[in-house]
Amino acid sequence: MDLSLTETQQLLKSGVEDFIARDSPREAIIDIVETEAGYSRDAWKTAAEIGWLGMAIPEQYGGSGSSVTDIAVVYEALGYGPVPGPFFSSGVFSAYTLLALGDEPQRSRYLPLIASGEAVFAMAITEPDWAWGVGGIHMSVERHGNSYGLNGTKLFVYDAITADYLIVAVRTGEHATDIGFLIVDTKDPGVSIRRIEGFLTTECEVTFDNVEVPGDALLGGAAQAMAGFATVLRHATPVLCAYKVGGAQAVYDMSVEYSRERVQFGQPVGRFQHVQNHIVQLVNHLDSARWTTYEALWKIDARKPDVDISVHLAKAVTSEGFIEATNYAHEVHAGVGVMREYGLSLYTRLSRSLYHALGDPKYHRRLLADLIVDFDPSLATESSNGTGNHVGHTHS
Repeated sequence: MDLSLTETQQLLKSGVEDFIARDSPREAIIDIVETEAGYSRDAWKTAAEIGWLGMAIPEQYGGSGSSVTDIAVVYEALGYGPVPGPFFSSGVFSAYTLLALGDEPQRSRYLPLIASGEAVFAMAITEPDWAWGVGGIHMSVERHGNSYGLNGTKLFVYDAITADYLIVAVRTGEHATDIGFLIVDTKDPGVSIRRIEGFLTTECEVTFDNVEVPGDALLGGAAQAMAGFATVLRHATPVLCAYKVGGAQAVYDMSVEYSRERVQFGQPVGRFQHVQNHIVQLVNHLDSARWTTYEALWKIDARKPDVDISVHLAKAVTSEGFIEATNYAHEVHAGVGVMREYGLSLYTRLSRSLYHALGDPKYHRRLLADLIVDFDPSLATESSNGTGNHVGHTHS
C-alpha cells in the first residue's frame, strides 16, 4: 500500500495552491466569508474553467471522471485556503448523488450544469429532529397525479443560500428503506431559505410549503435509493475528510511559523517545552487524519472489500482531529489567535461546522464497530469484484 501522491497528483495540488496564492489569499477569504454569498464568484468561475467542479463527473456529461484520490488532492488544497463555497456540496456530494441515482435523462440534464458551474446544487438531508442516517429522515411526500407535494423543514443544509437546485431526501413509504431523493428548484413557489442565525458558515434552514415537484424529479425510491446513496457516501466522505486535512495542515504551518517568529523572554516561543508539546500534539492529530483519509481513498480506487471500515474510521478520526488541531494551534498562538484579521479563527469555525457533516464521530464509530464484528479478514487479501464500489455502476 503506497499512500504517497503520484507526480500528476502533486501537479494537481500545486495548481490549486498557486490559484489560492494568486486569487484567494487568506486575507481576502477573511472578508469573503462575511458576505451574503459567503464565497467568491470569481473563484467559482475559475474552478469551473479549470475543471475542478467536474472531476467527479464522467466525460460524457462534461466532466473528467477523475479518481476519488485525485479529487481529494484538490479538495485538500482547497481546505488549506480555506477556500469557501459550494465546491463540495455541488461538485462532489450532489454530483455523486445524481450519478448514482439519476436516470439517463436526469444525468444528461443536470450533470453538465454542475461541471460547468452554471448551476449550484446542494443536498438537503437533515431535519429539526437532528440525526444523521435513514432514521433521521421523516419528511414525506404526497403523490398528486404526476407530481409530488412537499411540506416540511430541512436544517443544516450547507450552501442552500446560493443553490439553484436542492436534492431533498424524503420518505416515500412506510418501510424503513422507503427513501427517495427529489430535485427541487429553489425558485419554485413555497421554497424559502434562510441562513441559520448564530452560525458563521453556510448552514441554512430550508422550508417547503406546499411545493409541487414534477414526477420526473424523483431520483430514487426504496431499496434502490438506499443502496445507491450508500455508494455516494462511500465516495464523498473521504473527499470531505481531505478538505479537513488541508485545514489541519494550514493551522500546523501557521503554528510553526508563529512559534519561530514570536519572541518572548529573549527567544522564540517555539523553544519553550510547553509550546513544543502543543505542536507535537497538533502533528499527531494531523497525521492521524491524513493517513486514515488517504488509506480510505486508496481502498476506494483499488476496490478493496473492506473500504467501508476505512471510510468510517477516517471520518471519525478526521472530524475530531481537525478540532483538536485548531485547539492546539490556539494554545500556541494565545491571544493573537482569536483576532479576526489573523485568520486562525477561519479554521476554528470550519472545524466545528464540519464536525457533524455526513455524520459525527459517534455515528461513524457505531457503524465501524458493527462492520469490524462482521468482517471476514480473509476477504482483505482478495480483490473486490467492484460491485457497488464505484459511483456510476449503480445503473447498467
